[in-house]
Amino acid sequence: MDKVFANGTEALAGLNLALREHEFLSLLGPSGCGKSTALRLIAGLAAASDGTIRWSSDDRRPAVVFQEPTLMPWATAFDNVYLPLRLDGIARRHAASRVETALGMVGLQGFENAYPRELSGGMKMRVSIARAIVTEPDMLLMDEPFAALDEITRFKLNDDLLTLWQEKRWTVVFVTHSVFESVYLSSRIVVMTARPGRTSADVTIDAPYPRLDAFRTSTVYNDYCRRVSAALKQAMAA
Repeated sequence: MDKVFANGTEALAGLNLALREHEFLSLLGPSGCGKSTALRLIAGLAAASDGTIRWSSDDRRPAVVFQEPTLMPWATAFDNVYLPLRLDGIARRHAASRVETALGMVGLQGFENAYPRELSGGMKMRVSIARAIVTEPDMLLMDEPFAALDEITRFKLNDDLLTLWQEKRWTVVFVTHSVFESVYLSSRIVVMTARPGRTSADVTIDAPYPRLDAFRTSTVYNDYCRRVSAALKQAMAA
């Protein structure tokens, strides 16, 4: 799969990617390698310049979480989460239980009437995730959603995301440039080369879930981090 932008920038060249149902796949690579572009192609938000994307079923229900929460500042957390349902023509009274359930799933019970200016960075990202999952997707596509957060908040959201993933059995594609985050979260990591991006390595993380704090300090985790770091270094030199 290739992607060349109108200005001539070659973002992807021969990217070959197989996505397995219910897996947690991370796309790992240096900044500008085309990870976000690949995610947008998977989401259907952009078209490939060459190549095709084939799905085993036509009834996919993807949802996208971007790096920035992109919340409406004049709207409450409830109304921000309600937005995709409102755009689908679902009346507020009929959507209320779904919105409240989504906010509860991300730990924001009691914050339905809070405005973005009243929320921390981590809470804003939780609202963004709730807005994605309120659509009841089967695929969650996430573009470096925790990159701007402090480490403590990031670790907590990593754990909460894994809990939701195991419960809902989504297929997750997670874009990151962090080796440590990718190893902690993923069942599989695809390492991409520098632009134009293509697959350089495909690493299965054969460690059981749930992955708790002890996993972060385990020999297994450290061994995988070294292996993925080496793969990333090789990809950047390719």
